[in-house]
Amino acid sequence: MSNIIQVGMADMKMARVPDKLITMGLGSCIGICVTDRTKKIACMAHIMLPSSQQAKNNNIRAKFADTAIEMLVEEMQKAGANTGNLIAKIAGGAQMFKFSGQSDILKIGERNAQAVEEYLGKKRIKLVAKDTGGNYGRTITFDVETSDLLVKTIGHGERVI
Repeated sequence: MSNIIQVGMADMKMARVPDKLITMGLGSCIGICVTDRTKKIACMAHIMLPSSQQAKNNNIRAKFADTAIEMLVEEMQKAGANTGNLIAKIAGGAQMFKFSGQSDILKIGERNAQAVEEYLGKKRIKLVAKDTGGNYGRTITFDVETSDLLVKTIGHGERVI
């Protein structure tokens, strides 16, 4: 029987087969799923901001794309994952509110998605699927057995990536 392991905001958790990882309420936040399919282990992080370098209070590593991805890789290595086998799937990064003006500083979702892709690239983790952008929230469930990421939305249905 499998457990469903809940990942909160600014949180990171690991799971092994047959368990699943879930995070809810992804608006501008990004859910990052990294897995080693051969070892049947995975980590999920729910990041809120693109970079710890721009924050005064940056001691919560899972809150930021840069430090969360670093932490995901560390935890996967500790669990026996081969970093050369790691792949990622991501979801979230919505623009939940309309703002007047064109300031990029307010485009947190877009900036989060760009940062996650950049840091995954730096760690040589192949991004194999993503469901980002839009103006709607998401709940995601990652199945460690199949590496399927179920993305549920309000008003936009469900899909597996």
